[in-house]
Amino acid sequence: MKLPLIQPAVWVDQPHKLRAMIEEIHHHQILAVDTESNSLFAYREQVCLIQFSTPARDFLVDPLAINDLTPLGEIFASPRIEKIFHAAEYDIICLKRDFGFEFAHLFDTMMAGRIVGRGEIGLASMLEDQFGVHLNKRYQRANWGRRPLDESMREYAQFDTHFLIPLRNCLRDELANSGRWELAQEDFIRLCDTSVPQPESDLADCFKLVGKNDLSAQQMTVLYELYQYRERRAQAADLPTFKVISNQALVNIAHALPSTYQQLEDIDDLSPKVAQRHADGLLAAVQQGLTRPPISRPAYNRKPDEAYLIRMEAMRNWRKSTGLEMGVPSDVVLPRDILYDIVSANPQTEEALQQTMRSVPWRFEHFGTQILSVLHRLEE
Repeated sequence: MKLPLIQPAVWVDQPHKLRAMIEEIHHHQILAVDTESNSLFAYREQVCLIQFSTPARDFLVDPLAINDLTPLGEIFASPRIEKIFHAAEYDIICLKRDFGFEFAHLFDTMMAGRIVGRGEIGLASMLEDQFGVHLNKRYQRANWGRRPLDESMREYAQFDTHFLIPLRNCLRDELANSGRWELAQEDFIRLCDTSVPQPESDLADCFKLVGKNDLSAQQMTVLYELYQYRERRAQAADLPTFKVISNQALVNIAHALPSTYQQLEDIDDLSPKVAQRHADGLLAAVQQGLTRPPISRPAYNRKPDEAYLIRMEAMRNWRKSTGLEMGVPSDVVLPRDILYDIVSANPQTEEALQQTMRSVPWRFEHFGTQILSVLHRLEE
Protein backbone atom coordinates (compact mmCIF):
# COMPACT_ATOMS: atom_id res chain seq x y z
CA MET A 1 0.00 0.00 0.00
CA LYS A 2 1.30 3.46 -0.91
CA LEU A 3 1.51 5.69 2.16
CA PRO A 4 1.28 9.50 2.21
CA LEU A 5 4.47 11.52 2.36
CA ILE A 6 5.28 12.77 5.86
CA GLN A 7 5.29 16.54 6.27
CA PRO A 8 6.17 18.21 9.60
CA ALA A 9 3.23 18.25 12.00
CA VAL A 10 1.42 21.51 12.73
CA TRP A 11 2.24 22.67 16.27
CA VAL A 12 -0.95 23.91 17.97
CA ASP A 13 -0.22 25.99 21.06
CA GLN A 14 -2.62 28.95 20.77
CA PRO A 15 -6.43 29.17 20.81
CA HIS A 16 -6.65 30.51 17.25
CA LYS A 17 -4.52 27.62 15.99
CA LEU A 18 -6.80 25.20 17.83
CA ARG A 19 -9.87 26.73 16.18
CA ALA A 20 -8.24 26.49 12.75
CA MET A 21 -7.33 22.85 13.35
CA ILE A 22 -10.87 21.96 14.45
CA GLU A 23 -12.32 23.66 11.40
CA GLU A 24 -10.04 21.59 9.18
CA ILE A 25 -10.86 18.35 11.04
CA HIS A 26 -14.57 18.93 10.38
CA HIS A 27 -13.89 18.51 6.66
CA HIS A 28 -12.97 14.86 7.29
CA GLN A 29 -14.90 11.85 8.54
CA ILE A 30 -11.90 10.01 9.98
CA LEU A 31 -9.28 11.13 12.49
CA ALA A 32 -6.36 9.39 14.22
CA VAL A 33 -5.67 10.30 17.86
CA ASP A 34 -3.03 9.60 20.51
CA THR A 35 -1.87 11.20 23.75
CA GLU A 36 1.36 11.53 25.71
CA SER A 37 1.40 11.95 29.48
CA ASN A 38 4.04 12.49 32.16
CA SER A 39 3.15 9.58 34.45
CA LEU A 40 6.82 8.75 35.11
CA PHE A 41 7.69 12.29 36.09
CA ALA A 42 4.86 13.76 38.17
CA TYR A 43 2.95 12.97 41.35
CA ARG A 44 -0.33 13.32 39.48
CA GLU A 45 0.05 12.63 35.78
CA GLN A 46 -1.58 14.81 33.15
CA VAL A 47 -1.99 14.77 29.40
CA CYS A 48 0.92 16.79 27.99
CA LEU A 49 0.38 16.30 24.26
CA ILE A 50 -2.51 15.28 21.99
CA GLN A 51 -1.70 14.09 18.48
CA PHE A 52 -4.19 14.19 15.61
CA SER A 53 -3.86 12.97 12.03
CA THR A 54 -6.38 13.56 9.26
CA PRO A 55 -5.94 11.98 5.81
CA ALA A 56 -4.21 15.23 4.83
CA ARG A 57 -2.22 16.53 7.79
CA ASP A 58 -0.79 15.83 11.26
CA PHE A 59 -1.28 18.09 14.30
CA LEU A 60 0.35 18.24 17.73
CA VAL A 61 -1.78 20.03 20.35
CA ASP A 62 -0.06 21.39 23.46
CA PRO A 63 -2.48 21.23 26.44
CA LEU A 64 0.12 22.90 28.64
CA ALA A 65 -0.02 26.05 26.52
CA ILE A 66 -3.78 26.23 25.79
CA ASN A 67 -5.93 26.77 28.87
CA ASP A 68 -9.25 25.75 27.33
CA LEU A 69 -9.50 22.61 25.20
CA THR A 70 -13.29 22.50 25.44
CA PRO A 71 -13.71 22.95 21.66
CA LEU A 72 -12.15 19.51 21.14
CA GLY A 73 -15.14 18.00 22.93
CA GLU A 74 -17.34 18.30 19.85
CA ILE A 75 -14.80 16.31 17.83
CA PHE A 76 -14.55 13.46 20.31
CA ALA A 77 -18.32 13.29 20.82
CA SER A 78 -19.19 13.54 17.12
CA PRO A 79 -20.91 10.40 15.73
CA ARG A 80 -19.94 11.58 12.23
CA ILE A 81 -16.17 11.57 12.72
CA GLU A 82 -14.52 8.21 13.38
CA LYS A 83 -11.70 8.52 15.91
CA ILE A 84 -8.91 5.96 15.55
CA PHE A 85 -6.73 5.05 18.51
CA HIS A 86 -4.26 2.27 19.19
CA ALA A 87 -4.89 0.76 22.65
CA ALA A 88 -7.51 3.41 23.31
CA GLU A 89 -8.54 2.64 26.89
CA TYR A 90 -5.70 4.50 28.62
CA ASP A 91 -5.96 7.50 26.29
CA ILE A 92 -9.72 7.73 26.85
CA ILE A 93 -9.32 7.52 30.62
CA CYS A 94 -6.72 10.32 30.55
CA LEU A 95 -8.80 12.55 28.26
CA LYS A 96 -11.94 12.04 30.33
CA ARG A 97 -10.07 12.60 33.60
CA ASP A 98 -8.26 15.78 32.54
CA PHE A 99 -10.83 17.41 30.25
CA GLY A 100 -14.18 15.69 30.79
CA PHE A 101 -14.51 14.67 27.12
CA GLU A 102 -17.14 12.16 26.01
CA PHE A 103 -16.65 9.80 23.08
CA ALA A 104 -18.58 8.38 20.13
CA HIS A 105 -17.62 6.46 16.98
CA LEU A 106 -14.25 4.91 17.84
CA PHE A 107 -11.95 2.42 16.13
CA ASP A 108 -9.16 0.77 18.12
CA THR A 109 -6.46 -0.78 15.92
CA MET A 110 -5.08 -2.93 18.75
CA MET A 111 -8.53 -4.23 19.59
CA ALA A 112 -9.21 -4.91 15.91
CA GLY A 113 -5.93 -6.81 15.65
CA ARG A 114 -6.92 -9.05 18.56
CA ILE A 115 -10.35 -9.70 17.06
CA VAL A 116 -8.93 -10.85 13.70
CA GLY A 117 -6.41 -13.04 15.53
CA ARG A 118 -3.17 -11.21 14.85
CA GLY A 119 -0.30 -12.48 16.96
CA GLU A 120 1.57 -9.17 17.25
CA ILE A 121 -0.65 -6.27 18.28
CA GLY A 122 1.85 -3.63 19.40
CA LEU A 123 1.72 -0.59 17.13
CA ALA A 124 5.38 -0.88 16.11
CA SER A 125 4.95 -4.56 15.18
CA MET A 126 1.72 -3.98 13.27
CA LEU A 127 3.15 -1.09 11.23
CA GLU A 128 6.29 -3.01 10.42
CA ASP A 129 4.31 -6.09 9.36
CA GLN A 130 1.77 -4.09 7.35
CA PHE A 131 3.84 -1.35 5.76
CA GLY A 132 7.49 -2.05 6.52
CA VAL A 133 7.54 1.06 8.70
CA HIS A 134 9.92 1.03 11.66
CA LEU A 135 8.87 3.08 14.69
CA ASN A 136 11.63 4.31 16.95
CA LYS A 137 10.37 3.84 20.55
CA ARG A 138 13.21 5.94 21.97
CA TYR A 139 10.86 8.42 23.63
CA GLN A 140 8.28 5.96 24.95
CA ARG A 141 9.27 6.78 28.54
CA ALA A 142 10.23 10.42 27.94
CA ASN A 143 9.14 13.40 30.02
CA TRP A 144 6.40 14.88 27.83
CA GLY A 145 5.78 17.62 30.34
CA ARG A 146 9.02 19.41 29.58
CA ARG A 147 9.11 22.36 27.21
CA PRO A 148 10.22 23.02 24.60
CA LEU A 149 9.90 19.62 22.93
CA ASP A 150 12.76 19.08 20.51
CA GLU A 151 12.15 18.13 16.90
CA SER A 152 12.94 14.45 17.45
CA MET A 153 10.27 14.18 20.18
CA ARG A 154 7.73 15.95 17.97
CA GLU A 155 8.52 13.57 15.12
CA TYR A 156 8.18 10.57 17.44
CA ALA A 157 4.76 11.78 18.59
CA GLN A 158 3.63 12.47 15.02
CA PHE A 159 4.49 8.94 13.91
CA ASP A 160 2.17 7.45 16.55
CA THR A 161 -0.89 8.72 14.63
CA HIS A 162 0.39 9.30 11.10
CA PHE A 163 -0.07 5.67 9.98
CA LEU A 164 -3.21 4.83 11.98
CA ILE A 165 -5.67 5.68 9.18
CA PRO A 166 -4.12 3.32 6.59
CA LEU A 167 -3.71 0.67 9.32
CA ARG A 168 -7.38 1.08 10.22
CA ASN A 169 -8.35 0.58 6.56
CA CYS A 170 -6.44 -2.71 6.37
CA LEU A 171 -7.95 -3.96 9.61
CA ARG A 172 -11.43 -2.86 8.54
CA ASP A 173 -11.11 -5.11 5.50
CA GLU A 174 -9.84 -8.02 7.62
CA LEU A 175 -12.74 -7.63 10.04
CA ALA A 176 -15.26 -7.59 7.19
CA ASN A 177 -13.70 -10.58 5.41
CA SER A 178 -13.63 -12.63 8.62
CA GLY A 179 -17.24 -11.82 9.48
CA ARG A 180 -16.18 -10.05 12.68
CA TRP A 181 -16.95 -6.42 11.85
CA GLU A 182 -20.09 -6.44 14.01
CA LEU A 183 -18.14 -8.00 16.87
CA ALA A 184 -15.55 -5.22 16.64
CA GLN A 185 -18.25 -2.56 16.50
CA GLU A 186 -19.69 -4.01 19.70
CA ASP A 187 -16.38 -3.50 21.47
CA PHE A 188 -15.80 -0.06 19.98
CA ILE A 189 -19.17 1.05 21.34
CA ARG A 190 -18.33 -0.34 24.77
CA LEU A 191 -15.00 1.48 24.59
CA CYS A 192 -16.81 4.83 24.45
CA ASP A 193 -18.21 4.12 27.92
CA THR A 194 -14.79 3.52 29.51
CA SER A 195 -14.94 5.09 32.96
CA VAL A 196 -12.23 6.86 34.93
CA PRO A 197 -11.17 4.64 37.86
CA GLN A 198 -12.12 6.16 41.17
CA PRO A 199 -9.30 6.46 43.73
CA GLU A 200 -9.47 4.04 46.62
CA SER A 201 -8.81 5.06 50.19
CA ASP A 202 -5.20 5.35 51.30
CA LEU A 203 -5.79 2.42 53.64
CA ALA A 204 -7.03 0.17 50.81
CA ASP A 205 -4.09 1.20 48.61
CA CYS A 206 -1.72 0.55 51.48
CA PHE A 207 -2.98 -3.01 51.96
CA LYS A 208 -2.46 -3.66 48.26
CA LEU A 209 1.27 -3.14 48.79
CA VAL A 210 1.51 -6.14 51.08
CA GLY A 211 0.95 -8.87 48.48
CA LYS A 212 2.22 -12.17 49.84
CA ASN A 213 4.15 -10.54 52.68
CA ASP A 214 2.94 -11.63 56.09
CA LEU A 215 2.63 -8.57 58.32
CA SER A 216 1.02 -8.34 61.73
CA ALA A 217 -1.67 -5.77 62.45
CA GLN A 218 0.90 -3.53 64.16
CA GLN A 219 3.31 -3.86 61.25
CA MET A 220 0.46 -2.93 58.91
CA THR A 221 -0.10 0.18 61.00
CA VAL A 222 3.58 1.03 60.56
CA LEU A 223 3.26 0.43 56.82
CA TYR A 224 0.33 2.83 56.70
CA GLU A 225 2.39 5.56 58.37
CA LEU A 226 5.27 4.89 55.96
CA TYR A 227 2.83 5.06 53.04
CA GLN A 228 1.52 8.42 54.25
CA TYR A 229 5.06 9.76 54.62
CA ARG A 230 5.92 8.74 51.07
CA GLU A 231 2.74 10.36 49.72
CA ARG A 232 3.62 13.66 51.40
CA ARG A 233 7.16 13.63 50.05
CA ALA A 234 6.08 12.64 46.54
CA GLN A 235 3.43 15.35 46.41
CA ALA A 236 5.85 18.01 47.68
CA ALA A 237 8.45 17.05 45.08
CA ASP A 238 5.86 16.45 42.33
CA LEU A 239 7.28 13.00 41.66
CA PRO A 240 5.67 9.57 41.19
CA THR A 241 5.74 7.69 44.47
CA PHE A 242 8.00 4.93 43.10
CA LYS A 243 10.68 7.56 42.46
CA VAL A 244 10.67 8.47 46.15
CA ILE A 245 10.73 5.00 47.76
CA SER A 246 9.76 1.66 46.23
CA ASN A 247 6.76 -0.34 47.41
CA GLN A 248 8.93 -3.27 48.43
CA ALA A 249 11.22 -1.05 50.46
CA LEU A 250 8.22 0.25 52.44
CA VAL A 251 7.02 -3.30 53.11
CA ASN A 252 10.51 -4.40 54.16
CA ILE A 253 10.80 -1.46 56.58
CA ALA A 254 7.41 -2.28 58.09
CA HIS A 255 8.49 -5.90 58.52
CA ALA A 256 11.86 -5.07 60.13
CA LEU A 257 10.67 -2.15 62.30
CA PRO A 258 14.06 -0.40 62.43
CA SER A 259 14.74 2.07 65.24
CA THR A 260 18.25 3.22 64.30
CA TYR A 261 19.99 4.59 61.20
CA GLN A 262 22.14 1.44 60.97
CA GLN A 263 19.10 -0.84 61.06
CA LEU A 264 17.46 1.25 58.38
CA GLU A 265 20.51 1.02 56.12
CA ASP A 266 20.38 -2.78 56.36
CA ILE A 267 16.88 -2.93 54.83
CA ASP A 268 16.68 -4.80 51.52
CA ASP A 269 15.55 -2.83 48.45
CA LEU A 270 16.40 0.46 50.17
CA SER A 271 19.46 2.07 48.61
CA PRO A 272 21.94 3.84 50.92
CA LYS A 273 21.20 7.12 49.13
CA VAL A 274 17.43 6.81 49.70
CA ALA A 275 17.95 5.61 53.29
CA GLN A 276 20.13 8.62 54.06
CA ARG A 277 17.77 11.10 52.41
CA HIS A 278 14.65 9.86 54.21
CA ALA A 279 16.11 8.41 57.41
CA ASP A 280 14.51 10.83 59.86
CA GLY A 281 11.09 10.68 58.21
CA LEU A 282 11.07 6.89 57.88
CA LEU A 283 12.20 6.23 61.45
CA ALA A 284 9.63 8.73 62.74
CA ALA A 285 6.90 6.97 60.72
CA VAL A 286 7.93 3.62 62.19
CA GLN A 287 7.71 4.97 65.74
CA GLN A 288 4.38 6.64 65.06
CA GLY A 289 2.99 3.39 63.68
CA LEU A 290 4.16 1.46 66.74
CA THR A 291 2.34 3.84 69.08
CA ARG A 292 -0.97 3.85 67.18
CA PRO A 293 -3.72 1.28 67.75
CA PRO A 294 -3.46 -1.52 65.16
CA ILE A 295 -5.51 -0.86 62.04
CA SER A 296 -7.93 -3.35 60.54
CA ARG A 297 -7.93 -4.58 56.97
CA PRO A 298 -10.66 -2.90 54.89
CA ALA A 299 -13.76 -4.98 54.33
CA TYR A 300 -13.83 -6.79 51.01
CA ASN A 301 -16.50 -8.78 49.26
CA ARG A 302 -17.21 -12.12 50.85
CA LYS A 303 -15.51 -15.19 49.42
CA PRO A 304 -17.53 -16.70 46.55
CA ASP A 305 -19.43 -19.88 47.37
CA GLU A 306 -18.62 -23.26 45.83
CA ALA A 307 -21.35 -23.06 43.20
CA TYR A 308 -20.00 -19.72 41.96
CA LEU A 309 -16.49 -21.11 41.67
CA ILE A 310 -17.74 -24.15 39.74
CA ARG A 311 -19.65 -21.91 37.30
CA MET A 312 -16.60 -19.72 36.86
CA GLU A 313 -14.35 -22.66 36.04
CA ALA A 314 -16.88 -24.09 33.57
CA MET A 315 -17.37 -20.75 31.83
CA ARG A 316 -13.65 -20.07 31.65
CA ASN A 317 -13.05 -23.49 30.12
CA TRP A 318 -15.78 -22.86 27.51
CA ARG A 319 -14.39 -19.39 26.77
CA LYS A 320 -10.85 -20.72 26.37
CA SER A 321 -11.84 -23.56 24.02
CA THR A 322 -14.01 -21.22 21.94
CA GLY A 323 -11.13 -18.75 21.68
CA LEU A 324 -8.84 -21.52 20.44
CA GLU A 325 -11.39 -22.48 17.79
CA MET A 326 -11.65 -18.86 16.62
CA GLY A 327 -7.92 -18.20 16.88
CA VAL A 328 -8.39 -15.28 19.28
CA PRO A 329 -7.66 -14.54 22.95
CA SER A 330 -10.37 -15.83 25.27
CA ASP A 331 -11.51 -12.35 26.34
CA VAL A 332 -12.39 -11.57 22.71
CA VAL A 333 -14.97 -14.35 22.98
CA LEU A 334 -16.37 -12.94 26.22
CA PRO A 335 -14.98 -9.81 27.96
CA ARG A 336 -14.05 -10.26 31.59
CA ASP A 337 -16.80 -8.04 32.98
CA ILE A 338 -19.49 -9.92 31.02
CA LEU A 339 -18.05 -13.25 32.16
CA TYR A 340 -18.33 -12.16 35.78
CA ASP A 341 -21.85 -10.83 35.26
CA ILE A 342 -22.99 -14.16 33.80
CA VAL A 343 -21.35 -16.24 36.52
CA SER A 344 -22.85 -14.03 39.23
CA ALA A 345 -26.37 -13.90 37.76
CA ASN A 346 -26.46 -17.57 36.69
CA PRO A 347 -29.25 -16.94 34.14
CA GLN A 348 -31.25 -20.04 33.26
CA THR A 349 -33.50 -18.68 30.51
CA GLU A 350 -32.77 -17.06 27.18
CA GLU A 351 -34.49 -13.86 28.32
CA ALA A 352 -32.42 -13.65 31.50
CA LEU A 353 -29.18 -14.27 29.63
CA GLN A 354 -30.07 -11.66 27.02
CA GLN A 355 -30.58 -9.11 29.77
CA THR A 356 -27.21 -9.99 31.33
CA MET A 357 -25.54 -9.70 27.90
CA ARG A 358 -27.46 -6.60 26.78
CA SER A 359 -24.24 -4.66 26.07
CA VAL A 360 -22.87 -7.44 23.84
CA PRO A 361 -25.78 -8.42 21.54
CA TRP A 362 -23.51 -9.94 18.86
CA ARG A 363 -22.02 -12.30 21.42
CA PHE A 364 -25.46 -13.18 22.75
CA GLU A 365 -26.64 -14.04 19.24
CA HIS A 366 -23.60 -16.18 18.45
CA PHE A 367 -22.76 -17.71 21.85
CA GLY A 368 -25.96 -17.49 23.88
CA THR A 369 -27.09 -21.07 23.22
CA GLN A 370 -23.67 -22.44 24.12
CA ILE A 371 -23.49 -20.40 27.34
CA LEU A 372 -26.94 -21.56 28.44
CA SER A 373 -25.91 -25.14 27.72
CA VAL A 374 -22.87 -24.79 29.98
CA LEU A 375 -24.97 -23.29 32.79
CA HIS A 376 -27.77 -25.86 32.41
CA ARG A 377 -25.36 -28.79 32.65
CA LEU A 378 -24.19 -27.50 36.02
CA GLU A 379 -27.77 -27.51 37.32
CA GLU A 380 -28.45 -31.13 36.37
